[in-house]
Amino acid sequence: AAEPWPENAALYQQLKEEQILLSDNASSLAVQAFLQMCNLPIRVICRANAEYMSPSGKVPFIHVGNQVVSELGPIVQFVKAKGHSLSDGLDEVQKAEMKAYMELVNNMLLTAELYLQWCDDVTVEEITHPRYGSPYPWPLNRILSYQKQWEVRRKMKAIGWAGKTLEQVLEDVDQCCHALSQRLGTQPYFFNKQPTELDALVFGHLFTILTTQLITDELSEKVKNYSNLTAFCRRIEQQYFEGHERDSSATAARSSKRSLLR
Repeated sequence: AAEPWPENAALYQQLKEEQILLSDNASSLAVQAFLQMCNLPIRVICRANAEYMSPSGKVPFIHVGNQVVSELGPIVQFVKAKGHSLSDGLDEVQKAEMKAYMELVNNMLLTAELYLQWCDDVTVEEITHPRYGSPYPWPLNRILSYQKQWEVRRKMKAIGWAGKTLEQVLEDVDQCCHALSQRLGTQPYFFNKQPTELDALVFGHLFTILTTQLITDELSEKVKNYSNLTAFCRRIEQQYFEGHERDSSATAARSSKRSLLR
């Protein structure tokens, strides 16, 4: 039998209105979608220092009972250990395929979001530095932002993305969306009628890309080229977030342009 899920379970992320960035918002929304799909209630708590509270230094993280777990992968394993899983109905081949697509999303979409935030000079100056450092006084706000920028750019260099142009990154996003669109086809979810962890992850990233105001709409336009992916995002928003009386990233933030339901 599944262990009871505590009523005071909480998910921590940065401040929505003025601080959280695209990639962290996407990761947080993916976890929220996953827990909603598992029918496990969670309260979203926004803290300026959420990144520093996290055991891995990454958001989101959940606080359930006396356990603190960060990031989607470990959270999925933690929830599974408590008797809740979205992918139990899949066979071994399907599970391997699901993991491969999740890797694709993390390697392409998440990396593209990080690149845009920290390697595109205009975005860095106009959006990333002001938002990332917003809770802190000068000069700490700039020091922390530059520290984070150095860390991300070092990672980009290590994986061979540092020399890419924005056009090449957007092309990678398009290729990823094309692969996802083909896999989804006309199904409601990636593995037909029931959502899995992959659906939660894809929704988190695509919905956030579609609803976040950036310098240009080039990134969101890549997603909009695939009508089945935008319909997929609308479907999950309606089924798992509309009308839920919770503080959810899928509802509204200053970085949000609109709901997809319009």
